[in-house]
Amino acid sequence: MYLTDSFGRPVTNLRISLTPRCNLKCTYCHREGEVKPRAEMQLEDIAAIMQTAAKFNMNSIKLTGGEPTLRSDITDIIAAAPKSMEISMTTNGTLLAPIAKDLKDAGLSRVNISIDSLKRDVYKNISGKDLLPQVLEGISTAVETGLTPVKLNVVILKGINEDEVEDFIRFGAENRDVIIQFIEHMDLSKSAEDRDALTLEESLKARSKTIITRRMHHRKKYCIDGAEVEFVRPMHNNEFCAFCNRLRVTSDGQLKPCLLRHDNHINVVGKRGEELEELFRLAVSRRVPFFR
Repeated sequence: MYLTDSFGRPVTNLRISLTPRCNLKCTYCHREGEVKPRAEMQLEDIAAIMQTAAKFNMNSIKLTGGEPTLRSDITDIIAAAPKSMEISMTTNGTLLAPIAKDLKDAGLSRVNISIDSLKRDVYKNISGKDLLPQVLEGISTAVETGLTPVKLNVVILKGINEDEVEDFIRFGAENRDVIIQFIEHMDLSKSAEDRDALTLEESLKARSKTIITRRMHHRKKYCIDGAEVEFVRPMHNNEFCAFCNRLRVTSDGQLKPCLLRHDNHINVVGKRGEELEELFRLAVSRRVPFFR
């Protein structure tokens, strides 16, 4: 039994923010759409949420933050996930290398690693920390450990890192277990950056020998010069919203039907059993495409 919203979109994916804390200070961070989060959820609440999601045949969980590896109980959280669900994680990679094997052993399938530059000075300028070597070590360790495919999340910032597109494509071509995922900078105002993002995707499309349409948000995967490249363009994109299959959970235990809305959250802290199931149904009933 899938939960399906009033627009006919089944919810098959759960995205859980584990903490608002982060050891970086990226200039563009949207913090998973959280506004003044309260206390972090405890393991027991996270486990109950994941188990309820499994009852509704949701087949995958993405753990996010903040930076999820700052949670001292991160391996326990992963181990608590139902075995029927694939569990992955988005991380900045700075703390990943020493714990990658423990995460894999606990049940983590794969990771997305945020890395907005392959140049040390540019990386520091964007993130506020000189930690690019640690991120690169995290990527290589994730590949060696089998947390693959490793997706590299690259936010394109005009005038800052847009000249590194080719560098990242080469990096992907040289690392067969790595997928490059370019992400449009999120800005609710219709701007030149939106047009630049569309132009970049069109250029990738023109160069691609093979184009694969993914179920997630109907976005495209381009095969370019031996690299696999995806482009995530959520802004002013009704196709992105039309194919959304995701329900979010904030770090303080609020079901969040849409990343870009803050007025329809549902508190599920301490809720269990049929009451929690009913709150899931309520959250899905509140899902409305932001861009239509």
